[in-house]
Amino acid sequence: MAQLSDSIERFIKELMDEETQIEVRRNELAQHFGCAPSQINYVLATRFSVDHGYIIESRRGGGGYVRIVRMCERSEENLLNALLTRIGNAVDEDSACAIIAHLQDRKIVNGREASLMRAAISRNALALPISAKDVLRAAVFRNMLQQVFRNLEGGVRHDV
Repeated sequence: MAQLSDSIERFIKELMDEETQIEVRRNELAQHFGCAPSQINYVLATRFSVDHGYIIESRRGGGGYVRIVRMCERSEENLLNALLTRIGNAVDEDSACAIIAHLQDRKIVNGREASLMRAAISRNALALPISAKDVLRAAVFRNMLQQVFRNLEGGVRHDV
């Protein structure tokens, strides 16, 4: 199933290539991939969420469609503020990893930096009761993001 989800994600991203938004019909995508429309819903929910930098708009019935919009913040400061707001006082590991992947896709962090960030916020690194992990993860993650964006302001970019 993961292979199908990967294929659907890749297909949608190829359709978007240079576009900031596209409209697709859920049933047509399902037919194209030989799957149920619920599989398309699953991919949209898990691979095209706000954490991944997308907004999904859906209209059902009568030739309904799904509009996928790539969020484009006007500046890096706006992106940082949006991310800090999203993280808030607590963030789970999956959401934090999705944000890191989004930053890597936008070339704000490189592969090495993304790996270090994921290691720092992983459940294994945070030896605390479950209720406290998301709060500590959010604090650590907010600090990492603020440093990443300070580095961008200072022109410090390390492409690997």
